[in-house]
Amino acid sequence: MKVLLFDIEGTTTDINFVHHILFPYAKKNIATYVKENESQISEIIQKIKENNSVHSIDEVISLLERWIDEDKKVKELKDIQGLIWKEGYATGEYTAHLYDDVIPCLENWKNSGLDLFIYSSGSVQAQKLLFSHTSSGDITPLFNGYFDTKIGAKKESQSYTNISKEINCEPNLITFFTDSPQEAQAATEANLNVIHVNRDGLYNDSKFTLVKSFEDARLISE
Repeated sequence: MKVLLFDIEGTTTDINFVHHILFPYAKKNIATYVKENESQISEIIQKIKENNSVHSIDEVISLLERWIDEDKKVKELKDIQGLIWKEGYATGEYTAHLYDDVIPCLENWKNSGLDLFIYSSGSVQAQKLLFSHTSSGDITPLFNGYFDTKIGAKKESQSYTNISKEINCEPNLITFFTDSPQEAQAATEANLNVIHVNRDGLYNDSKFTLVKSFEDARLISE
């Protein structure tokens, strides 16, 4: 094994942190943020208008709020959310959640010579914000790189092929950690190894290697 690739929600981080803290914070502040920073994010706003046939800033805001409710994986939304979350982290509104086993295992794997990467539907900017604002401080030095949906959708096998090419590593030397069976299947089809992370005990069995925590996965991945 040479590379470990990690999902975030449900894998390194409680999904409730994203859906019950980050998303509501973005929705609560998005109207004010867009109006106060319209000139700074003019390119993002213009793309939203052009791609969605909306015209006024209020229509843009309404669309962004609907996308948040629907958990849409839209680049422009992710970019604006990342900017809002940056303010929230900076002002101490919240600290990023990580499961207790995550940092010790990441450090162990890193020290053993493995390369660590993140692959999430959240933007790379949002990923870096999360891992630089944990209760243990900034852990971004542990990671070799980050991928978001610019590389491809997480439930499509081609995305994992693209990642293996991007990092110049044979797929069979990469292990992907995820809580999603659909993502696990896509990665398997691209010839990656997969560890199905079952934090909440939702699965009694799995066609993939099933673990409760990263501690359970250490010997497997090493």
